[in-house]
Amino acid sequence: AAMVQKYQSPVRVYKHPFELIMAAYERRFPTCPLIPMFVASDTVSEHKSEDGAIHVIERRCKLDIDAPRLLKKIAGVDYVYFVQKNSLNRRERTLHIEAYNETFSNRVIINEHCSYTVHPDNEDWTCFEQSASLDIKSFFGFESTVEKIAMKQYTSNIKKGKEIIEYYLKQLEEEGITFVPRWTPPVACKSESSTSHPRRPVSPAINIPESATKEGLSNKEILNTSSSPSEPTAGTPDDKLDADYIKRYLGDLTPMQESCLIRLRQWLQETHKGKIPKDEHILRFLRARDFNIDKAREILCQSLTWRKQHQVDYILDTWNPPQVLQDYYAGGWHHHDKDGRPLYVLRLGQMDTKGLVRALGEEALLRYVLSINEEGLRRCEENTKVFGRPISSWTCLVDLEGLNMRHLWRPGVKALLRIIEVVEANYPETLGRLLILRAPRVFPVLWTLVSPFIDDNTRKKFLIYAGNDYQGPGGLLDYIDKEIIPDFLGGECMCEVPEGGLVPKSLYRTAEELENEDIKLWTETIYQSASVFKGAPHEVLIQIVDASSVITWDFDVCKGDIVFNIFHSKRAPQPPKKDSLGAHSITSPGGNNVQLIDKVWQLGRDYSMVESPLICKEGESVQGSHVTRWPGFYILQWKFHSMPACATTNLPRVDDVLASLQVSSHKCKVMYYTEVIGSEDFRGSMTSLESSHSGFSQLSAATTSSSQSHSSSMISR
Repeated sequence: AAMVQKYQSPVRVYKHPFELIMAAYERRFPTCPLIPMFVASDTVSEHKSEDGAIHVIERRCKLDIDAPRLLKKIAGVDYVYFVQKNSLNRRERTLHIEAYNETFSNRVIINEHCSYTVHPDNEDWTCFEQSASLDIKSFFGFESTVEKIAMKQYTSNIKKGKEIIEYYLKQLEEEGITFVPRWTPPVACKSESSTSHPRRPVSPAINIPESATKEGLSNKEILNTSSSPSEPTAGTPDDKLDADYIKRYLGDLTPMQESCLIRLRQWLQETHKGKIPKDEHILRFLRARDFNIDKAREILCQSLTWRKQHQVDYILDTWNPPQVLQDYYAGGWHHHDKDGRPLYVLRLGQMDTKGLVRALGEEALLRYVLSINEEGLRRCEENTKVFGRPISSWTCLVDLEGLNMRHLWRPGVKALLRIIEVVEANYPETLGRLLILRAPRVFPVLWTLVSPFIDDNTRKKFLIYAGNDYQGPGGLLDYIDKEIIPDFLGGECMCEVPEGGLVPKSLYRTAEELENEDIKLWTETIYQSASVFKGAPHEVLIQIVDASSVITWDFDVCKGDIVFNIFHSKRAPQPPKKDSLGAHSITSPGGNNVQLIDKVWQLGRDYSMVESPLICKEGESVQGSHVTRWPGFYILQWKFHSMPACATTNLPRVDDVLASLQVSSHKCKVMYYTEVIGSEDFRGSMTSLESSHSGFSQLSAATTSSSQSHSSSMISR
């Protein structure tokens, strides 16, 4: 039931004629010092054609496989024998090599095919290709071990193949052999041969490009060897990838990774109608699935279907973003980072996400983000050409200065999550690094909502800086050149990114207009409303089982001024009495009003205050989080804000009384939402936060230090 492992190499180009390569290749036999496991080889049979053009030789090769002694003992063998059949055709200038295992052939089937052929565009160059398959039927219960050993041995041999040829070429050169004549048919009459096969004068100049390739191709050479830089460097046939091209445009891949890329690409060419993605994009999907070819194929096909459905290929040319986006979307491309990756700057804190979603709907926002990603792909390609090395991802710099309650508006967060989901699925492995700057204390709350939707590989690339930490050591200068640090971060570079700002309410579309675009986001609300009267606060009970959970809250003061408190109690408060409040409390137009703290309870004895009181004025939005230190019952309380007593003010007593009388006739209204985040979810996001020496350490400190607690409420005015 084992899987058949397959391998397909890229085309390797030797800038030497076929005959010279053959002379080098022949020196591998009967043994080769560069392959210690290749112990011996005997010729089993040999056949030559009369004219000497065809030479077929079959050898039995003895290998000392690098396997654990125990395995060799169980298998009862010291050596493994392979049969290798080489068919050389000097007329066609080809060598085909077939190899298979003789030992254990009923348990394990290994087949390998290699070929040396003349380069289609240059008859003085030689191409090498190899493919293989491994099928382990059974091996004394050690199938997976054997598979690992076989794959390891095989890939190390692939790498050696090139070294071996180059080693013997050098040896030949040292012996003064730099040219081996081509095969010519034996002729009776001399004059004929000279006319039938005119020899081109050969000069050692052929060797020059070889040294250039060793240091990696210089830009100049790329321009010389191909008409445009986007073409494969060595000009192999269109349907094949060559090793130099992979190294130059796609990066250093292991033999198995190259093989996966080549096989997936081949499969697409054979089965996929329509546009085939660029090699670097196919590679991204493979990387996203750790080069599991079946999983990568699945997500790539889903993405190709999605691209067709949404006409994504044409988005850059055909779609014009609405003016609102151009004016208020505070993001844009800005030069490149130190690694040559395109740099995208997003001033999220300055951006009115709520306003944008209300004015545009989710669809237009998503479309805009897609066009940014498409532009990113284009810029990666561009930078790959400019910098002379593969660049397949971009860096994103997110400035959170100004982040506030509006950013936690639920429909906005939902839109963000959907956008993240679509981008993760269709642009995998495109984010090289994410720098989050000037993160405020509310950030962990947002992070906790968003991080579960972000792929683990992606999450490792996040660096988070609180406050001005980004200016210190390990900060922005490690990643971005001083000359291009944007002005709003204290740099010298004028940054063209729009300032953002509030989207005017006049641009908001009505629920009906957005309904028509089938977005029903704002019809649902997760906020509850409550009324607060003098002497009758509103209280919400939260039971915590697991110490060091995180209670988060988010409320708007719609009317009046209130004081917000959070208390802890070891025992459960009595449920509010039915008769005093009755069912009407929920249905009453004033919204609900519940008291939980018993009149006889004493602060400090029955319950304790775990955060300092927070005074909130009418119209404010507040959000925050509290890391719980003990299990038990937590009570969030919104209380009527009474005027301060005369001890702290210069107001005469009478004015004080009058002022409080005036206010007391009013009630306050609050819209609120609370959520408890389990410590394990939060910890997950905390580790990412801690790993970036950020100012959030106080949040995690709060979970351990009992001497002081930190509230992280924040008010947006």
